[in-house]
Amino acid sequence: MKPEVKQEILKKAKDLDVQFIRLQFTDIFGVMKNVAITRDQLEKALDGELMFDGSSIEGFVRIEESDMYLKPDPDTFAVFPWRPQEGAVARLICDIYNPDGTPFSGCPRNTLKKVIAEAKEMGYTMNVGPEAEFFLFHTDQNGKPTLETHDKAGYFDLTPVDQGENARRDMVLTLQQLGFEIEASHHEVAPGQHEIDFKYDDALTTADNILTFKYVVRTLAQRHGLHATFMAKPIMGINGSGMHCNQSLFKDGKNAFYDPNGELELSEDAHYYIGGLVKHARAMAAITNPTINSYKRLVPGYEAPVYVAWSARNRSPLIRIPARRGVGTRVEMRNPDPSTNPYLAIAVMLKAGLDGIKNKIEAPKPVNQNIYEMNAAQRAEVGIDSLPGSLEEALVELKGNTIIQSALGEHIYRRFVDAKQLEWDKYRIQVTNWELENYLTMF
Repeated sequence: MKPEVKQEILKKAKDLDVQFIRLQFTDIFGVMKNVAITRDQLEKALDGELMFDGSSIEGFVRIEESDMYLKPDPDTFAVFPWRPQEGAVARLICDIYNPDGTPFSGCPRNTLKKVIAEAKEMGYTMNVGPEAEFFLFHTDQNGKPTLETHDKAGYFDLTPVDQGENARRDMVLTLQQLGFEIEASHHEVAPGQHEIDFKYDDALTTADNILTFKYVVRTLAQRHGLHATFMAKPIMGINGSGMHCNQSLFKDGKNAFYDPNGELELSEDAHYYIGGLVKHARAMAAITNPTINSYKRLVPGYEAPVYVAWSARNRSPLIRIPARRGVGTRVEMRNPDPSTNPYLAIAVMLKAGLDGIKNKIEAPKPVNQNIYEMNAAQRAEVGIDSLPGSLEEALVELKGNTIIQSALGEHIYRRFVDAKQLEWDKYRIQVTNWELENYLTMF
């Protein structure tokens, strides 16, 4: 870190009366962790001299190799607006380093940086704009979350039916204080479901912003006596929560996906990028839809993408090309959900797209009819595959895909698969209420 940058942060912390700093990072599943320090330890932290026990973090290291170092990113310094301004609390997002000074291969942020560097070598920078949905539920008298919501609203509804509007308003104002440019905020399709969209940014900043966004939403919901969840499908029979990811590549300051003379005004790079996403979609699902519950959302009938296809005209395929052209030309991938680790999700999508460009993977023909209305034979006739139907199926696809494995790196790939296989095995042996209701008296 440059001395002038360090001094600027130290001065800012003093001027804003920051007394505590949370050094934030994530485990391989995207769960936010933090080490809290006082301001007198900030200079030491900025010098990358703070150590923590990596063996305590899921998917990091074994106990005999536990020493890890936190290296803060100075661009992520921010003061929490909801905390008292006297004795304020700030945060810095960190990368994880080994004791020998090398980047730790189990750090998801380092993993994304590695794929970003690969794109840069090819002359590209990536922008990402996420659309993260979430539910707001009541809590019980002990503060534990329930599945009860306090509204009966639907898509774009207003008060009085949208009773989460006040909480959502405070979330938006807080995010703006943290530097977010909020583009839209509205009630979603299901009761209790909401969406706040913030402006796209470069890939790393967007991944950081998704983490901050989720932290703010959950914190502000709690202050309103609510529980915010980014679980993909908390209630059967209604829409689940997705996190559509709008992505574009820029080269020499221009949108590499736009060509006014190309088919659909899309460049060759755009078509190849789509080809890469289509080719690797089933393996990527293990990362972009990483929980057992994720696949309860990816079923027909609830507007979630199920079929591996693309279109510029309708929303039933996995990949959609929004209408805007020129600098706003982008590819929207619609299956990720907000339970994903944003660093890993963006890394694998970028890697898949770059593979498409490198190897000139032709995108299939766009599908402009409603795929939900097609039967299995019709889909097979035009070569439309389906996303995995379960976490187990997605893991099988990931195990057979060396491109997506290389995006994750050996360390994260092995530990992620081992942990998720264990998760599946634990789920597989459960006896559910559905089974009891259907079989207990029948047999």
